[in-house]
Amino acid sequence: MSKHLALCAGLAGLVLGMPIHYAAQTPATAPSFEYQADRPVDIKQVSSTTRDGVTIQEITYAKAADGRNEATLVLPPAASRGPHPAVLFVHWYEPPKPTSNRTEFVEDAVELAKEGTVSLLIDTPWSNPKWFPTRDSGKDYEMSVRQVKEIRRAADVLLAQPNVDRRRVACVGHDFGAMYGALAAASDPRVTHFVFMAGTRSFSDWFLFAPKREGEARTTFIALLAPLDPIAYLPKIAPRPVLLQFATNDKFVSSEAAAAIADAAGSPKTVKYYDAEHALNEQATRDRQAWLKRELGLGSP
Repeated sequence: MSKHLALCAGLAGLVLGMPIHYAAQTPATAPSFEYQADRPVDIKQVSSTTRDGVTIQEITYAKAADGRNEATLVLPPAASRGPHPAVLFVHWYEPPKPTSNRTEFVEDAVELAKEGTVSLLIDTPWSNPKWFPTRDSGKDYEMSVRQVKEIRRAADVLLAQPNVDRRRVACVGHDFGAMYGALAAASDPRVTHFVFMAGTRSFSDWFLFAPKREGEARTTFIALLAPLDPIAYLPKIAPRPVLLQFATNDKFVSSEAAAAIADAAGSPKTVKYYDAEHALNEQATRDRQAWLKRELGLGSP
């Protein structure tokens, strides 16, 4: 989430971090995140560089529906023996920070690649700094379902890499990346491990920052997005291991929301809190790296 969202929230007369009170409603039918998985991924390399023996490729690939997506593929040194564990990274939304795109996790991916991991870092709709204020809010539900399918599509691209170990496939998400990643991981058994970084319970918690909705319009919007609540999908990831990371000074994720999410997640789970803001901090990065290395069998971190 970004300073721009904070401004939008202020203009809308909302208090950041306050939980949304959900109206009673008839449970909606669960959305489908199925897509045409047999569509060729059609990976095309745009550029390639090498750093400390690690290869960093900029690529494009065919999306789940129409069009192409941009991504960064980080590969281990040629001498690294496989089969290789794999990690899919889904970034946060925090313009104007330069890491408000797939570059957020480049350093994570390079560090893991040194120990034999293949990683894919993808573009998302929120890679565009102007995405939140210019989006069509009337299509938030449809966009959200589509984005879950696109994360699953990115897993196709990751698993298309040679000599990848399908028994060790992690997804790491921050902010919106964590929330959409939770839905994708719950829906896709190929994901064997999941890291949830500073996300909240429901997409409506954040989408209601702007535009402002009140009364019946607000209640209807919350009910529309309720079938996509990440807090309902996190338990479905079990018994696959989950790491949850939260900040104690997070303007966008209240302590109540963080506790509820942590309680909802199934076991085995590891929950970490940091004296940090929404971006988390270096200790969170070290803990995340250590957890991934341990869980993916990369030896002592």
